[in-house]
Amino acid sequence: MLKNKTALVTGSTSGIGLGIAKTLAEQGAHIVLNGFGDAATLQQVQQEIAQFGVEVLYHGADMSKPAEIEDMVRTAEQKFGCVDILVNNAGIQHVAPVEDFPVDRWDAIIAINLSSAFHTTRCALPKMKANNWGRIVNIASVHGLVASEQKAAYVAAKHGIVGLTKVVGLETARTGVTCNAICPGWVLTPLVSKQIDARAANEKISWDEAKKRLLGEKQPSMEFITPEQLGQLTLFICSDAASQLRGAAWNMDGGWAAQ
Repeated sequence: MLKNKTALVTGSTSGIGLGIAKTLAEQGAHIVLNGFGDAATLQQVQQEIAQFGVEVLYHGADMSKPAEIEDMVRTAEQKFGCVDILVNNAGIQHVAPVEDFPVDRWDAIIAINLSSAFHTTRCALPKMKANNWGRIVNIASVHGLVASEQKAAYVAAKHGIVGLTKVVGLETARTGVTCNAICPGWVLTPLVSKQIDARAANEKISWDEAKKRLLGEKQPSMEFITPEQLGQLTLFICSDAASQLRGAAWNMDGGWAAQ
């Protein structure tokens, strides 16, 4: 389905990003990986993608630095000609009340979770428009639609991503380029595992009990969303069937936002 297309997926060396990258590679897309990891991990991830018979490029751009983001997009264009599919997935988290929220953490979360998507989009969009085909998929969060306590920076950034998605969706509405957002609920990523670890330690309960309490508070299905499911939704957004899906925010959240 995506043969001869190139997908750049930020934050794709683990978790949601890696799941999406694998799904797109399975459909024939060449992949530009980005994210952190030691040399052995990065090599393993590239091998996992390459087994689908596609080309893989890794770029270690720090997503808080606009110059490095631009270099990543230009490097991808030099190798593959164009970034056809852009998946903005990179993100970090910090939890604290507003009055105690560290200023440096606020700045980092806004930079990586929100501003990075602006920079990748502004760099990749001209060639997408020139080719009259492109898919921009912003991985927001259910926190782009609703709020939770102690997550001021994350919720602000994810609401911003949904707003950015709508603007780009409108600006590209008469082209072959689309821009949409996916808003996942709880996914068992390393980021969420750390929150479960912290909860188990703070409440002196087992990891399984902490997981149940986490899901029980927000996600009615009591099941985690999987990276593979998010990959399949991304694949649909990249399909011709979704050519009139523009500026939308799709929540895959086990019923979280329906409450």
